[in-house]
Amino acid sequence: MLIAIDHGNKQMKTVNCPPFVSGLAESSTKPFGSNVLMYRDRFYTLSNQRIPYKRDKTEDDRFFILTLFGIAQELQAKGVYGETPQRIRLAVGLPPAHYGAQHQAFIRYFSDRGVVKFSYRGKNHAVYIEDVRCYPQAYAAAVTMMDRLVESSKVLIVDIGGFTADYLMMRSGRADLAVCDSLENGVIVLYNQIRTKANSEFDILLDETDIDSILGGKAGIYAPEVSALVERMAQGFVNDLTNGLRERMLDLSSGRAVFVGGGAVLLRRQIENSGKVGNALFVEDVSANAKGYEFLYRMETAGR
Repeated sequence: MLIAIDHGNKQMKTVNCPPFVSGLAESSTKPFGSNVLMYRDRFYTLSNQRIPYKRDKTEDDRFFILTLFGIAQELQAKGVYGETPQRIRLAVGLPPAHYGAQHQAFIRYFSDRGVVKFSYRGKNHAVYIEDVRCYPQAYAAAVTMMDRLVESSKVLIVDIGGFTADYLMMRSGRADLAVCDSLENGVIVLYNQIRTKANSEFDILLDETDIDSILGGKAGIYAPEVSALVERMAQGFVNDLTNGLRERMLDLSSGRAVFVGGGAVLLRRQIENSGKVGNALFVEDVSANAKGYEFLYRMETAGR
């Protein structure tokens, strides 16, 4: 069974199931609730408090545990569970700037673990990860929309994620991998800037869900000055991102710009209001990278 997972610093995404926050709570005794995963006599639940940014996700087992959540959700969505080991082919990805240095370690992180036994929502699972392939983010998202891009002479794909904003240039439907990189301008950076400023100016502690609510159009439940601060800093953040791209000789006002990722969806108004983006296309599907990993895996192994 092929399972593709996008290991975001903010959210984990699979192809068929809703995304979930990249956060874990661990305990030695079973906690309350049904969404509990047990692995090696430890109990895990998902948390809205995400794991602090990790450039190298292989430093500990937390992203492996999050992967088990993703695998379990995909298996249970297909009605697959039990003690018989399921052979899993895993497709994953990394930001373009980290891909060259980290993709082999990321593949090893999931490999050679033998049969992994765990339970989720009271159902037993056994999986054997027999193959792992890793692909660059942004490029993966681009392949899912190739039919819409092939006629354009120049398209810039901008994937705004948790900690990175990845970009890739497409020319006449082909990826120009010489113009493919990552900027550390993801929404986690914006969250931290806003939280620090709000605490300093208004003595208020905002969490990330508060900021998401304001940017998502629910500003009315917060003080007007707080909402105005969030909107102003989000606009400044987007302006800085577009200026950073321009410094790299990437002009969003010419050609077509395609925005993907949860950060792009969150900041759509600010991107449209920046006045620096000409022909923009927004991909609302936050699982675009995961779907791209699945597509690329099938293409790569089609001849086997």
